Amino acid sequence: MKTGKGKIRVAIMFGGRSAEHEVSLQSAKNVLASLDLDKYEPVLIGIDREGRWYLNEHSLSLLNENDPRLIQLNHNGTEVALAPSGDARQLISLRDRAALPDIDVIFPVLHGPYGEDGTIQGLAKLANLPCVGPGVLGSAVAMDKDVMKRLFRDAGIPIADFLAFHQSRLPADAIDQVEGRFGFPVFVKPANLGSSVGISRCATREELRKAIELAFAYDLKAIVEEAIVGREIEVSVLGNDEPVASLPGEVVTSGGFYSYNAKYIDENGAVLSVPARLEPEQVRTVQETAIRAYVALCCTGMSRVDLFLRPNGEAVVNEVNTIPGFTRISMYPKLWEASGIGHRELVDRLITLAIEDFDRRNGLKTTPD
Repeated sequence: MKTGKGKIRVAIMFGGRSAEHEVSLQSAKNVLASLDLDKYEPVLIGIDREGRWYLNEHSLSLLNENDPRLIQLNHNGTEVALAPSGDARQLISLRDRAALPDIDVIFPVLHGPYGEDGTIQGLAKLANLPCVGPGVLGSAVAMDKDVMKRLFRDAGIPIADFLAFHQSRLPADAIDQVEGRFGFPVFVKPANLGSSVGISRCATREELRKAIELAFAYDLKAIVEEAIVGREIEVSVLGNDEPVASLPGEVVTSGGFYSYNAKYIDENGAVLSVPARLEPEQVRTVQETAIRAYVALCCTGMSRVDLFLRPNGEAVVNEVNTIPGFTRISMYPKLWEASGIGHRELVDRLITLAIEDFDRRNGLKTTPD
């Protein structure tokens, strides 16, 4: 790792093959703007929708792909790959196989599959590189809502009752199973996606049928959940062995639930109350539940925990986002800002946590006595 006058080279990875591609671009811009350039040197790695990696000036075209003044990414640009090679941390040009300057730490801002699900984290581990956020296990289990909920159930953490269906094994009576267990309304979600993409609220059997079809368009597995009556609360968590929780925030929607449109398109789709107006006991309950969820999934670095607070005071965990949004309106940085940690300090802490966790794990023995 760089010491003294040398800057730490941080590879900010963004874009990707996920339905959350556009959200990733906005998050990456804010991470870049929050980076302390006296301490860090940014290396931009943009991943297009086909999964090709581009470096720096060519990745900038991808970062600003929605700017009408720019043409979509020029595929004649510097296409790169990360080469696992022991202690070396090399980027390789795919054009001439030349080694490019090393990077010191990866900051993935890749929401959803092919980034938030343990894939990039596994590549970083093979390449012997620190990576911001949870590792392979925490990322993978948090991404899959079915597996995540089963782990929470085993840990005694309150969750919404649910059923999971696989596309290739969808029972003929799936609609009857859902109606008999939950009644209506219910929520249908792709098991492995975020940003409310592919989520539907269903009040009838026909809506449920269409919602399951929509979820299967994004993932091979879908989950159906009971509708929870309660306030939508979000808590940011930060840390490795001793994680801490931010002040909670509340999402108040105008259109029934916190949809993709309400999050990123409709300016009046939702009101984010930061911090949430909660009694001290309610704050303690959601913070403690958020940390329990974080620890149960073996998370490190960061996550945002989304919960419902029932009228009886019970906190029900909805999901855990291991690479939460970093856009200008995203709750993860907003909650830490309300808790006294600004964007620049937050990014610095996240990089430091990644390096600390990497150094500790690198000190483990790899050969038997």
